[in-house]
Amino acid sequence: MSTPLNIAAHGATQTWTIDLPEVGNAITDKGFISAFEAAVDAANADLDVRAVILTGAGKIFSAGGNVKEMADRTGMFGLDALDQRRAYVDGIQRIPRALGRLEVPLIAAVNGPAVGAGCDLAMMCDIRVASERASFAESFVQIGIIPGDGGTWFLPRAIGYERAAEMTFTGDRIDAATALEWGMVTRVVPHDDLLTEALALAERITKNPAHALRMAKRLLQESRAGSLDSTLAMAAAMQPLAHRDPEHEQRISRWRTAP
Repeated sequence: MSTPLNIAAHGATQTWTIDLPEVGNAITDKGFISAFEAAVDAANADLDVRAVILTGAGKIFSAGGNVKEMADRTGMFGLDALDQRRAYVDGIQRIPRALGRLEVPLIAAVNGPAVGAGCDLAMMCDIRVASERASFAESFVQIGIIPGDGGTWFLPRAIGYERAAEMTFTGDRIDAATALEWGMVTRVVPHDDLLTEALALAERITKNPAHALRMAKRLLQESRAGSLDSTLAMAAAMQPLAHRDPEHEQRISRWRTAP
């Protein structure tokens, strides 16, 4: 039986593949959102998982919202204004909240167009690797709506306010080369090598101790919204725990005996 989010294990790395090709890998369906939340919670609970790669099935990373439902005024898009407001909170906004509590590093392997909420989903990831076929568009205004999923929070933090403003106000699409130039992605690779490159990056991450990785990610998240003082306080609280992690002790012992 097909699932909207296919999960596969590769050692300490999981790949999560959005598999809704009939709707362009749209992420607004409640079934997908529930599966996504469940994947986050399961990864958090399993210390053997040290990194996750997120990608899309087929030729597209994600089209974001279900435009057909918007046009037909069905699903959440057929509700009155007050109910639709609640539907955003209880629907797609659950995705950034779920990723806000994901403890392990998340790599987006952007295999094709990432449009609207699909672009925002990529921006929610810690690291982005792009296929040469990838493109990105914050396209909401082109159909007369706004980012309802947190895009105005994530996109400026990925590429700076001015470039985020250009993408948000025009809705224009940028290609993979421009995304690399703007710092939106860390690398652009041949399409057929995308998952290989993403897995190689994940392997460099997952060789590190599980607790240290999770605490380091939490500190990075704190630094995006918190003050220097709050980040320092969190680091001071976490570091003694890291020092007492058996993996830390093992690695220090190996370092001391290394030639």
